[in-house]
Order: sequence, then structure tokens, then C-alpha cells
Amino acid sequence: MEFQEQLHFALAFTKTIAILVVTILHGPTFLIRLGVHRALVVSNLEVAKECFTTNDKVFPTHRKSIAVKYMGYDYKMLGFAHYGPYWRNMRKLAMVELFSSHWLELLKHVDDNKIGSFIKELYVQSLKNGGVALLEIKERIGELATNIIESRRFLKALSDFFYLAGLFLVSNTIPFLDWLDVVMGIIGKIKRTEKELDFAIGSWVNEHCERRLDKGIEGNQDFIDVMLSIMDENNVPTQEADVTIRPNCLQQQVEESDIANLVYLQAIIKETMRLYPAAPVSVVREAMDDYTVANFHIPAGTQLLLNLWKLHRDPRIWHKPLDFLLERFLSDHANIDVRGQNFELIPFGAGRRICPGITFALHFQHLALAQLLHGLNGEWPRIIVPKATPLEVTLKPKLPSVCY
Repeated sequence: MEFQEQLHFALAFTKTIAILVVTILHGPTFLIRLGVHRALVVSNLEVAKECFTTNDKVFPTHRKSIAVKYMGYDYKMLGFAHYGPYWRNMRKLAMVELFSSHWLELLKHVDDNKIGSFIKELYVQSLKNGGVALLEIKERIGELATNIIESRRFLKALSDFFYLAGLFLVSNTIPFLDWLDVVMGIIGKIKRTEKELDFAIGSWVNEHCERRLDKGIEGNQDFIDVMLSIMDENNVPTQEADVTIRPNCLQQQVEESDIANLVYLQAIIKETMRLYPAAPVSVVREAMDDYTVANFHIPAGTQLLLNLWKLHRDPRIWHKPLDFLLERFLSDHANIDVRGQNFELIPFGAGRRICPGITFALHFQHLALAQLLHGLNGEWPRIIVPKATPLEVTLKPKLPSVCY
């Protein structure tokens, strides 16, 4: 990592650690300044619920970020779009046409094929390697989640996107010093990542368009086919269209219908998301109006940071909060889910800006993990330094060969 990136990473890391330290010293809710911006930091269940239910209309938009502006098609990407008519139309479109139960059912063959091919690949690898297959968890699971042409190139660009979107940028906190981001090379890296993502997405869209011209739209479809069909039906405003884009075997394979009964598996995923949400601090929201929250007067423009790390480790709620105890979701917290209604656990956010792809994400997580655990035995090193080195798992097939 170059010095400039090390400095920005250190600043981002320092900001996160500082928030955690101040939370311990000054309580679960407090106001701070991030450069020229006021920010309300919330680490309390009750205040978080107030912000995302009673006052959700006050914090419906995300803050402006130079990284998202460049890489997110000038805030056209749904997850980062500013609150307003465009966001409402795109979210409605996504929820009705893309992430609805109806479409997830029609597109489940995509996940089935990806997971089945992935497990078969591991099985073939084990045959060539004395009955075992070595799996580097982060890289290979990332490939499983995409399984597309030039997936490694795309994954690298996607990884850079989230890294840069969460990076501490001087321009986000002290706008009149935005030239520092240019001098330190961060803006250049942002623009290169934008081009990489645009190239990958454009290639897939062109490939699907050509296939539709040659073969029509009959047969199995994936998400891009669905979006192209929506555009053909003129359900997307024309000015936005250019930028918006099991086998039978001796032992029964795990199927989607089995997931509801796999409570132990569900507990594993919940506990993992409790300890390791996508980021320790939520995506930053911004107040659109003056308001009062938890006896704090919040002027319009104040940023809202939800301290997920602290909220998910609140000792008032969680017994032994730093320990991985999946049993908690089989007893005292069995009724807690991650869909934004239980504010003890909100890895996908809450309120009107909750992640729209939550149903798809949970479906894929449960099905992929269930089939991996069902079809393969795993072993891993007993001593692992978290995130310092890649986690490699040794897998051994445990089902009859006909299952693969």
C-alpha cells in the first residue's frame, strides 16, 4: 500500500477507534465535529430506534461523498442515491421487480447453478489432491457470489469501490482542502476504479443485449435480463436508462425449502453478522431538517453515525458480548432477526434506507452455507490471526459421488 493510501487508511481507522473510545468516555449518544460538519454518534438501542422510526423522515438521505459521486454514477446507484423522487422510483422498481419473492423464486436457478458448480469444482479438486480440497475462504466465496466472466477483475474493482467509499477523504470533512485528495493520488485511484466497474458492468449488459437479439428472452433469465426487460417495458424513465442497470441423489441435497427448519444454521449467520457487520459504523446519513433527538438539537445538515460495533456488543443486551455464542439465537434471542425491526441487531440498516437487497442476500447466504456444510467436511488451523492472513480451509467430500 502506498504512503498516501496508508495515511488515508490510518485516518479512517483512527476515526473509528476514536468514536469507540469517546463512546466509552462520554456515553452512547454524543455530538462531535468531523471537519466542518456536526455529527451525532449513536450507540444506544433506544436512540437508534428513535432515529430510524419516529425520526426516520429527518434522516432519509446519505451524506455527499466525492468517492461515491465518481464511482456511483453521480449518486445514481440505489444504495447511495440522495433521497427524493429518483430514489423512491428506483427503490420501488427494485423491490417490486428485482428483490420481490416472485422474482427471487424465478431466479433461484441462478443461485442453484452457481452453488452446485462451485461444490462440484471443489469435489473435482479433491479427487486430484488425495481426497481434500484447499479453499481460501474470502477469495473463493467472493467468486461464488459473482461467478461471472472476468470475476476476479470485477471483484478487485468492487473491493476497491467499498474500500475507497469508506476511506477518510479530506474533501468530505473540509471541502476547501479537497485539493489534498488530488495531490495524494486518491482521486486518481477513484477514477480508475470507476472505469474498471463501468467496463465490467457495460460488458455484461452488452453481452446480454446481444444474446437477447440472437435468441430472444425465452428460457432462464438472470438479474440483468430482468432489468433489460423492465427497460423494454418503459418502466424506467428514459433519461435514467443509460446509467441504471438440483440433482436427485441417494442422499437428499439441501434445498431452499429446508432453510426455515435449519435454526442452527440461522443462528450461525446471525451471530456472525452481529460480531462482523460489513462496517463498524453505518453508512453516514444526513438530517434534512432541524429536529430534536434524545434531547439533542440537531440542525439540518448534521450527519448521523450509527456505531454498529458498540450496539451489537451492548452488555445490557448480549451476554458475553465479545464471544461468538450462536446458542444465544437458539434461546433468549431466538426471535431477533436482522431485517431492521430489532434494533439490537441491524447489520443491513433500518428505516426507509435499509438495504433493499436484504432478502436476496439472506437467501444466498443460507443456501450457500447449507449446501457447503452438507456436502463437505472442513478443517482449518486452530490458531488464526483475524484478518492478518487469509483463512484457508481443507475440505473433504462426505456424500456419494453421484451427489456432485
